[in-house]
Amino acid sequence: MNRLLGVLIILVIGIAVGTYYLIPHDEKLPVINPADVESEMVDPEIFRQGYGHKIGSFAFLNQKGDTITERFVEGKVYVAEYFFTTCGSICPIMNKQMKRVNNVYFDNPEVAILSFTVDPDIDTVAQMKLYADGHDIKGDHWQFLTGDKKELYQLARQSYFVLKPAEAENLGDAGSDFIHTNNFVLVDRESRIRGYYDGTNPDEVGTLLKDIQKLLEE
Repeated sequence: MNRLLGVLIILVIGIAVGTYYLIPHDEKLPVINPADVESEMVDPEIFRQGYGHKIGSFAFLNQKGDTITERFVEGKVYVAEYFFTTCGSICPIMNKQMKRVNNVYFDNPEVAILSFTVDPDIDTVAQMKLYADGHDIKGDHWQFLTGDKKELYQLARQSYFVLKPAEAENLGDAGSDFIHTNNFVLVDRESRIRGYYDGTNPDEVGTLLKDIQKLLEE
């Protein structure tokens, strides 16, 4: 009897262990540092930083004219992008996809979206409000941010890594020296970059939605 019980216990343990390894388990998202990103995207001063990268401090105006700083996203999971309101190519596609993110998480106080302009000369507070109103944004956690051009670009190059130098004249965004990528940047509660996603690709944005949930559960 004892021998039979022992065999049964061993079988149960074996089945449990086997089942565990057969069921897929989600791995944690990586923490991305400057050395993990293409060098042209990163300010040379910090490119060789190995570990410990976090999004720097900032202060910009949103579509309502309120000052938004890093404290707005403190302790939150958020998605960041760079765009400009008069862009007729990838930006409309990107913000159509960003609206998917907003529609899922607009009522979750632990999630936010930051859309920084690369063309603050055109994208004034009034212009950003027109743009936001035109997209029928739900909730108040999607911030459209404008301000000093140098500071906007510095944040992109030193924190989010989403601007690359223009390779020839007139290739930059709105006459700038830089081109913004189509990447959405996923940032965790500790201000660390946890992923990049092609904002023009619905499948990648679908993955982003799942990864936001992963970070919320960490």
